[in-house]
Amino acid sequence: MKITILAVGTRGDVQPLVALGRGLQTAGHTVRVACYGEYESLVRDAGLNFFPLRGNPAALIEGEAFQAVLQRGNQAFRTWLRLPQAFKPAIMVAALDSIAACRNADAVLYSTTSSHFAPAIAEKLNMPAVAAFYQPMHPTRAFPSLFFRRALGGPLNRLTWVLGDFMFWLPYRSVVNRWRRETLNLPSIPLHLNYRKQWRRKQKLILFGISPSVLPRPADWSHNIHVTGYWFLDRPADWRPPADVVNFLAGGARPVYIGFGSLKLGQVKERIETVLRALRRTNQRGLLALGDDRLTQESLPPNVLKVGALPHDWLFPQVACTVHHGGAGTTAVSLRAGVPTVTVPFYLDQFFWADRMTKLGTGPKPIPAGELTADTLAAAIESAVKDTEIRLRARVLSKRIQAENGIGRAVQLLQLHFLNEHGC
Repeated sequence: MKITILAVGTRGDVQPLVALGRGLQTAGHTVRVACYGEYESLVRDAGLNFFPLRGNPAALIEGEAFQAVLQRGNQAFRTWLRLPQAFKPAIMVAALDSIAACRNADAVLYSTTSSHFAPAIAEKLNMPAVAAFYQPMHPTRAFPSLFFRRALGGPLNRLTWVLGDFMFWLPYRSVVNRWRRETLNLPSIPLHLNYRKQWRRKQKLILFGISPSVLPRPADWSHNIHVTGYWFLDRPADWRPPADVVNFLAGGARPVYIGFGSLKLGQVKERIETVLRALRRTNQRGLLALGDDRLTQESLPPNVLKVGALPHDWLFPQVACTVHHGGAGTTAVSLRAGVPTVTVPFYLDQFFWADRMTKLGTGPKPIPAGELTADTLAAAIESAVKDTEIRLRARVLSKRIQAENGIGRAVQLLQLHFLNEHGC
């Protein structure tokens, strides 16, 4: 089969789908990944075909509108509803490019960030579409929508999904419906039938690339929804670590890794100063991956090393603990490495994964980005590196995750689905 994967978004959105694509290609399929140009090498290094989408996700995330959401926190609903004004043009360009990416394909897989338009493209081109998500994006009584920080209990949790769906759909409804009518010659989606309800009704297979040891499959999900295990994309076999990092790791006790993702989230300079003060107070060595070009190694103490993008599957098993934003991908690799996790969530799903770490007991209580201080971070690091119960639970969970084969399970389900439903 010829399969197109629509992976709109940042590296965290793209990397798990590249891993799944490589698994499909190993199984004999031809895979094309449509994503932004800055991830071309990620796709090609995995041996997959690349289709470029126009746009720059970093420019959008680092822009004024999204930074305002970060500054006001996860509950900045009014700001969030205004955010699509900045995102609409990028979404429509990605939608147009994705039509071309899907032509001549036999099936399409799509990410959460592609779900505004991917099912419509599949409908127009008369091909099967499968939702391949790495966030829990389906209604349940077990936990609330990612728009809500706290669990409210069974029926109220379910209600948050209704509210969250409309919050994610209403700001984009007019532009998506216009695109459906004018570009695809498809009918508009009525107000009462938001896009999530639409794709849920039509999807005969929904995959979540999440470890069931981290998030057990809710009992109220239907039989066509599967929690397969994580989709890890490990470093290339010929990758070699930088000499300065190797020497630093060998030069003393295991350091604390601190990084908040590939994008500049909020007040980077102030956050670096907070991190350095916390390391001094805990007398810990540190590896800083904080994404600020103004930070130089000369400005850091000798027990702290600035690092660029390094494969987490290589680095994390060698650190004392990780401090990060709670993104799904970073959380997954940290858990597999078996080290305690300190989460500093900024928005949406990051609060969800931070809460999961607390419930699993693999890290101390999370620190919302707006509450990050040298004192709160120092206390969390102390707990992560010294609490024997946390460290034990992290190691036990790591073994469970390593025993899973999320990619293999997802490929098996996809091949069975295409064979049974479409004769492919």
